[in-house]
Amino acid sequence: MVAEFIVILVIAYLLGSIPFGLIISKLKKGVDVREYGSGKTGATNVMRITGPKLGVLTLVLDVIKAAGAVMLATVIIDSNSGVLTIGGMSVYWQHIAQVVAGLAAVIGHNWPIFAKFKGGKGVTAYFGTLFAIYPPVGIFGAQIVAIAALRSRHMSLGSILGSVAALCLMIPLTILYNFPLIYLVYGLVVVALIVYQHQGNIKRLKQGTERQLW
Repeated sequence: MVAEFIVILVIAYLLGSIPFGLIISKLKKGVDVREYGSGKTGATNVMRITGPKLGVLTLVLDVIKAAGAVMLATVIIDSNSGVLTIGGMSVYWQHIAQVVAGLAAVIGHNWPIFAKFKGGKGVTAYFGTLFAIYPPVGIFGAQIVAIAALRSRHMSLGSILGSVAALCLMIPLTILYNFPLIYLVYGLVVVALIVYQHQGNIKRLKQGTERQLW
């Protein structure tokens, strides 16, 4: 099974590393979005630099690549692969594979090997993995992202609140409905990474100088 996990890790990272924002902006507008705005290749910066249509296209493709990484892991390590017991607690190997793939895809999105390790901030990739792992959590968080971003006109605020909201929903699911604990741990790790990636945005939000969505 070690070989399978190595395959999952490598493929998920490479999928996450596909810089759709960079590719789209260069093909359609002839610009390198890393040289403008936030310097990121994510959908928000692409939208600011090239327009909403290309920004939405980038968002969709970034979600698909991350979801695809998790779904691939689900196929490689199927539900019949058994469980791992640690300290009396059992964890399905399939769930571990999904989390490994999800984390690798987010890391690839943030630090893509195909774009000199200059990528996005992990939000769209994170939600892509959630849509594949447990769609209701991803949909709930995405709704919070949209509402908060549109009302405040700050995508960074929407991204942070939506990511935290999805994590908060996982807590009662884990306690009351036997939601796999490893999913909650995954959420904690990635949300912490997202908040870290948004340190500059948080500082500007406090100062009232954060860039607006439009």
